[in-house]
Amino acid sequence: MLQFSQVSKTYGGATVVPPFDLTVETGEVLVLLGPSGCGKTTILRMVAGLVQTTTGKIVIDGLALTERTLPEVRSRLGYVIQEGGLFPHLTAADNVTLMARHLKWPRGRRNDRLAELVEMTQFPPDALQRYPVELSGGQRQRVSLMRALFLGPRLLLLDEALGALDPLIRADLQRDLKIVFERTRATVLLVTHDLVEASWFADRVCVLQNGRIVQQGSFSSIMNEPASEFVRDFVNSQIVARQ
Repeated sequence: MLQFSQVSKTYGGATVVPPFDLTVETGEVLVLLGPSGCGKTTILRMVAGLVQTTTGKIVIDGLALTERTLPEVRSRLGYVIQEGGLFPHLTAADNVTLMARHLKWPRGRRNDRLAELVEMTQFPPDALQRYPVELSGGQRQRVSLMRALFLGPRLLLLDEALGALDPLIRADLQRDLKIVFERTRATVLLVTHDLVEASWFADRVCVLQNGRIVQQGSFSSIMNEPASEFVRDFVNSQIVARQ
């Protein structure tokens, strides 16, 4: 579903992401894990076409990402960011159906898809006509998720999507989000710095340090067989912080 070949990113002579290769299988949930500033979000933004690669090639669902193919590639992916990124002047329903209305989906088709996603994400139907400011943080993230899923993307990108929520709401949304992944069978690339989130979602974890993938494998292998002092310290620091 997703392949990186010698992909890198440099800003003003400073290398943020050194060249790397990585393959994400269809239906896999791959978690990019690491501290702030390690290059996780830059990688995600390169996949979304929001940041141009300096070197290398990204292939999504068999289609190489270029300026020419960008519109078609974007139609195959959904993108959820921290805080949701909702348009404040649109209701929840209008935020969710924005692209479908732009593509002139018939009203009946839009309404059917909206009802399906409301049920899937456990969003309260009576809140669809509220504006983002009138919604809780968890509800805003559910709206953002519904918007990302509306066109049926084959690839779902999540950038610290649950990071700004309080622990109880976050745990609730994590449970629902895992069900969404299972039902949609989308390939997922998820960015987080949180070990619990990685353990909950990941089929495979890639740990990043200064833009480099320093270890990848199952979550248990990251926890029990750290490949470097950095990985061990990163894991231990989170364990200590939660005690």
